[in-house]
Amino acid sequence: MDLKSNEPFWLLKNGLISSYPSLKSNEECDVLIIGGGITGSLAAHQMMTEGYKTILIDQRELCNGSTSATTSMLQYEIDVPLFELIEKIGKKGAVASYKACSDSIDKLEKLTGEIKSDSGFKRKKSLYYASKKKDVVWLKKEFNARKDAGFKVKWLESDEISKQFGFKNTYGGILSEQGASIDAFKFAHELFKLNVKKGLQIFDKTEMTSVEYFKGYNLITADSGFQIRAKKIIYCIGYESKNLIKENFVSLKSTYAIVSEIDKKKFKNISNTLVWNTNEPYMYMRTTDDGRLLIGGGDEDFYDAEKRDSLLNKKEKEILKTLKKIKPDDHFYTDFVWAGTFGETKDGLPYIGEHQDFKNSYFILGFGGNGITFSVTGMEMVSQFMKGKKHLLSKYFKFGR
Repeated sequence: MDLKSNEPFWLLKNGLISSYPSLKSNEECDVLIIGGGITGSLAAHQMMTEGYKTILIDQRELCNGSTSATTSMLQYEIDVPLFELIEKIGKKGAVASYKACSDSIDKLEKLTGEIKSDSGFKRKKSLYYASKKKDVVWLKKEFNARKDAGFKVKWLESDEISKQFGFKNTYGGILSEQGASIDAFKFAHELFKLNVKKGLQIFDKTEMTSVEYFKGYNLITADSGFQIRAKKIIYCIGYESKNLIKENFVSLKSTYAIVSEIDKKKFKNISNTLVWNTNEPYMYMRTTDDGRLLIGGGDEDFYDAEKRDSLLNKKEKEILKTLKKIKPDDHFYTDFVWAGTFGETKDGLPYIGEHQDFKNSYFILGFGGNGITFSVTGMEMVSQFMKGKKHLLSKYFKFGR
């Protein structure tokens, strides 16, 4: 499955950072990680930190799937509003899920500092504004739910939003203290490089074609014909898990993004803020560390990569029309346009844990706008599972829920 169009900004910006060999011999390990994106990089880092002999494989070059197409916005807000999630799964699970995403931002900041990352991690606030007058009622309900849960939030009226950010035609919104942005493509490569030095084995352009289950281990055969014997498998394959798992647990969506030419002065007033709105589908934007404005949206059901990519010009116009509503006097100079594919679950939550059809295996499948923060939670949950321990969020993130 093609998870992106031909011009993802992060891949063009960073180029081919590193390359690894394909599998050319039989191997053994404690943990085999399948999927070399940001999720796989975090899982590999956790496993290596804990002393497991770890191998990672990916059917492409590393990070050339969804990680190259992500907007890399780090938010604690889940695609399903907190007040709605409380109604779906109860207050305990809903608040814990939101707090896990919030904690993940702190942990990513700590990790980027520890490895002296050059991935542009930056703390930011988050503005969630009402794009229609009728949205104010439920958005204020969301504000109260977050405030009640202990999150640092402030309600801004439309005139305050105009004064602070220069946005017109809004109807108020929630300003959250917790948020950040990063270049996930670069950060993942940094983690891979660091852990290879510690003994992590990586084989790219290596696709798993079959897996056999035995007592205490699995035997994976790759497209090269060589095999890997692993005590545990961790699947970090995101939206492609839909091709592997029988039940219909996630809906695939196409999303579109554009990025401007560099103009640090022009975007200065939102350089420290993530912005998104109440549209369905919602529009979201952030600045990049090199002074561009990145805007995404236009989500719709995914059918195939060809159809998705054929809509690039149309979707660019749609996104710019939304931007024009709040910034009518500005002209956006487009530099790059691309599309990606993501997954959407009914409750906005990931799938992390075991699946009955896959023995000696765990899945870390973060979906929606929180894929990266869910991946941080996932690597910690799998760490617990490997030690035979339970996790508070397991019942909320499990398959068959």
